[in-house]
Amino acid sequence: MYYISIKKEDWHRSLEKLLTSHDIFVPVKDEFSLDYEPFRLSQAENIAYNTPKPATPLKNFFLPVRENVTSAMNNGRPRIIIGAPNCDVEALGLLDEIYLDEAFTDPFYRNRRKSTILVSSDCFSVNNHCHCTSYGVKPYTMEGADMALLSEGDYIFLKVISDKGEELARQLSSAAGVNDPESLLFADQRHEKTEALLAELNRGLPDYQATGEIIRRAGDHIWVKYASKCVSCGACTTICPTCSCFLLIDKPDFKKVKQMDACQYPGFERVAGGEDALFELPHRFRNRYMCKYVWRPQKFNSLACTGCGRCIEACIGKINKNELFMELT
Repeated sequence: MYYISIKKEDWHRSLEKLLTSHDIFVPVKDEFSLDYEPFRLSQAENIAYNTPKPATPLKNFFLPVRENVTSAMNNGRPRIIIGAPNCDVEALGLLDEIYLDEAFTDPFYRNRRKSTILVSSDCFSVNNHCHCTSYGVKPYTMEGADMALLSEGDYIFLKVISDKGEELARQLSSAAGVNDPESLLFADQRHEKTEALLAELNRGLPDYQATGEIIRRAGDHIWVKYASKCVSCGACTTICPTCSCFLLIDKPDFKKVKQMDACQYPGFERVAGGEDALFELPHRFRNRYMCKYVWRPQKFNSLACTGCGRCIEACIGKINKNELFMELT
């Protein structure tokens, strides 16, 4: 792992040159939101580096809402995705465990992962519902991405993490190695400030393991109370960077379509005979929390919640899961 630096205008010009061989996505901020958009040099001034967080979770680049899995794979052009926060990078760990399992590898997911260079973005500020550090996730990237980006003044500093990151670094002809440790002091200061903000914002919030324990012991009343505001829209699951349940739908001409599903949809567990274990809303509501904090930790090593807070921000019923957890503590 090492650092390189490049002037911001040279970085943007380098990205423009890379457009001849790659599709490039960057986080662009407008008056309404912050989200990924295809890179265009003309809008470079609107790119929001080190700002949490794109509305679209990183998983959407690797798990399309719908795809025909019986068609020939279209590898397409390689991609460079810039600006993913570390909560999303950590979430890919769980998706990799599921979709890159040696016994049941998803070739579509695997090809998208192989053809993507991931440049994460360290967070220099926080949103109201960010709580990554409560679950042991740092607001900056040390592994999992190919590079990590830090913007300071007129310069971009890039932490080279992987072989793919090193390959990208070689294509940045204007970049230079960072040999003076003092030039990176700003990064430590920003990281410490962000972690302090998160600690203050989420004081008293139980950690990931403790959350699983209190959910396991919770009585029915808490699920009835919070489910009363749930409209079963599925926003919390579809915007979650780790939720990835899907349906396989048979179509004419032997086509099989993989479509993303959500456990909060009515009928999610309905079977052919008409039985539905999650027919009642409080049961369906509880199921999501049991999956994230109890059942998945029993099967996988990676976190099923990385504290991004998108589910709170997207909820039509204004349900705040952290308030639920604090009430249970």
